[in-house]
Amino acid sequence: MPSPITSLNQLPAASPHSHTSRVETTGERRLTVLETHGYYLGKTIGSGSYATVRVAQSERHDGNVAVKIVSKFTAPTDYLKKFLPREIEVVKGLKHPNLIRFLQAIETTHRVYIVMEYAENGSLLDIIRRDSYIDEGRARKWFRQLLEAVDYCHERGVVHRDIKCENLLMDKAFNIKLSDFGFARGHLKPKHGQLPYSETFCGSYAYASPEILRGVPYQPQQSDIWSMGVVLYAMVFGRLPFDDANYNLLLKQVSSKINFPRDPKVTMTCKALIIKILAPLKSRVKMNGIRNDSWYSFTPGDKPGTSRQSSDSEGGYQSAGAVGGPEVFVPNLLTKEQLKAEALPRDKNRAGSTDEETPLGLQMPDDATTDSDGPYRPTSGNKTRKHGQ
Repeated sequence: MPSPITSLNQLPAASPHSHTSRVETTGERRLTVLETHGYYLGKTIGSGSYATVRVAQSERHDGNVAVKIVSKFTAPTDYLKKFLPREIEVVKGLKHPNLIRFLQAIETTHRVYIVMEYAENGSLLDIIRRDSYIDEGRARKWFRQLLEAVDYCHERGVVHRDIKCENLLMDKAFNIKLSDFGFARGHLKPKHGQLPYSETFCGSYAYASPEILRGVPYQPQQSDIWSMGVVLYAMVFGRLPFDDANYNLLLKQVSSKINFPRDPKVTMTCKALIIKILAPLKSRVKMNGIRNDSWYSFTPGDKPGTSRQSSDSEGGYQSAGAVGGPEVFVPNLLTKEQLKAEALPRDKNRAGSTDEETPLGLQMPDDATTDSDGPYRPTSGNKTRKHGQ
């Protein structure tokens, strides 16, 4: 039985440090580093072991932004030296209506601040939990927006590698905003017509493709598409298609026929698309195939098509061979939870030291204040509601 969605993945994050870095004096009060850049912190909207996400009022952008605050004392070395610089490098060059926009990065002696567009209506997972499942009209709209965002990235040689409901945020108008490029990688355009392979096994087990779960080199673009299929299934059925509680069981499930619950009722054409996405690599549909799919391209007024299936119990694919057994190799899949577990305890000797702005020293692009190339004009007001990043 498919497993219900049970938890919202917290940002790898809650730093115990205060965020009051003093650098300039105005009257009786010294400005913080962020205030010198025109950001005034508000409430916390996400937290974990070495970072927090807070809403901030921005003078420059004339509205609310989200600020991810990463503690350099508690964050894992691998995150600081590899994933965080890569995240900033990747997102700086991306601008799309369905991507959370990167605005600025600021590094101090104690922290790294990443300023981003603020999505005030939480995440797709929040909506699934609230509504139990998503009707096909909304699911189609949001899946199209997700595809546009991911296809935009792929065309620029960027793969996300952690697509999941928690990372799909909602703006004021409830449009999808793909967020959290912490596991993203750039410079992956096809060479001689062939997609390059990746050997960094990262992401979330429930959304990971079979090739990632087996620990073999994989095509990250096609693995992103697999994750999109898991998101579509989660939307229309209100639960995940695969149970990630047990690795052997998970590997069997992703290599076998897709099972669909009887309720809620979902059209055969929608199920057929899910089947084409959650398929072995050799037969997995590509972006153009999804665009040409009858469910994806359906518009009001069209006569709903019928699926190749004849009943709810049909569909999916069957693995060519048996998978499982007690000796199955389990790849070391790098997850945000693993990075969180590697976070260091607070360094009490440093807690009281002065936190001053420094040039970005984590092999990040540009200088101490890495900016996007212009002010961001948010379409939302100044409401500060739940943010899912």
